Amino acid sequence: MKPFRNYSLSEYSRVLSLKVPAPGGGSAAAATAALGAALLSMAANYSLGRTASRAAEQKIKASLKQSEQLRKRFLQLVDLDARAYLNVVKTRKAAPAKRAAARRKAAEVPLEICKLCYKAVQLSPTLVRYGNKYLISDVKVALELLLAAFNAAKLNVEINQ
Repeated sequence: MKPFRNYSLSEYSRVLSLKVPAPGGGSAAAATAALGAALLSMAANYSLGRTASRAAEQKIKASLKQSEQLRKRFLQLVDLDARAYLNVVKTRKAAPAKRAAARRKAAEVPLEICKLCYKAVQLSPTLVRYGNKYLISDVKVALELLLAAFNAAKLNVEINQ
């Protein structure tokens, strides 16, 4: 089976709707965060070559590099979360210690999503200050997506502990 991150949006949402253990909320949180990071990248791309100074251009380029790294990692986390949860499902009838270990391991992925969402949000001031003014609404939508992803991932961390 191909990785969820390689599914079309239509395919992924269909599989997400099925009565299967994964993908689930954690995977969806990572996908949502990837969309938020993608919007930050779009805002940076549109801003390149349109800044008032060389220093501003460098800041936009740095933001673009970071947002793209985050976007790619979020896409990896779409699948890593699904894998981690499937391991939790496999251990449901195992010894309590093994179940607890699987849950703790599963909490690592959404915890990383939370940390990376925080990093992504920190890119927005640069994009608002130096970026294309017509894309501020896209940066704000990115922030809303990243906040939703953060909150969803945080729920999964709390549940898996």
